Amino acid sequence: MKKAYVIFPVLAMLIFFGFWWNFSSVYDAKQAAIAQQIKLEKQQKLEQEANDRAKAIQEAVANQAIRKAEREAREAQKQKDREERQAAKEASQKAFRDKEKLARQSARLAEDVKAEQDAIAKLEDRKKFLIGEKSFLREYVLKAESNQNSLTQVIQKIIAADEARAKAAKAAAEAAKRNS
Repeated sequence: MKKAYVIFPVLAMLIFFGFWWNFSSVYDAKQAAIAQQIKLEKQQKLEQEANDRAKAIQEAVANQAIRKAEREAREAQKQKDREERQAAKEASQKAFRDKEKLARQSARLAEDVKAEQDAIAKLEDRKKFLIGEKSFLREYVLKAESNQNSLTQVIQKIIAADEARAKAAKAAAEAAKRNS
């Protein structure tokens, strides 16, 4: 029995050592394969991450270029809008100045028209006065001419009467001479 105490544990140990040896040789290979697999996976993961980073960088650069182009387009649009606003503002101010200028010119022309109308009215009054003066002078001239004609006739009658009286006085003086 004393041998059984030694044989069974030695046998168990030999069986255990057989399993352990079998396990140890396969286990190291499995662990090395697993480690190699993990290392490959890490390597692939790192390569994938590097590729992803490179793609992300390329996309970021492309996006940055796109954003830069969009920003430049927005800035160009803003500048164009500012220029259009400025041009519209200047056009509005020019239109306002032109409106004011034309309003002043219109007021000045209205005053000129009023002054000219007043002058025309004065000239019309003067014309009426002169036409009345002309008709008065014509009538006066006609009356003066008729008076002159009348006076000429009266003077001729007086002269004729004076001549007739002188002839009569002469004839009377001659008759008185003859009678005397």
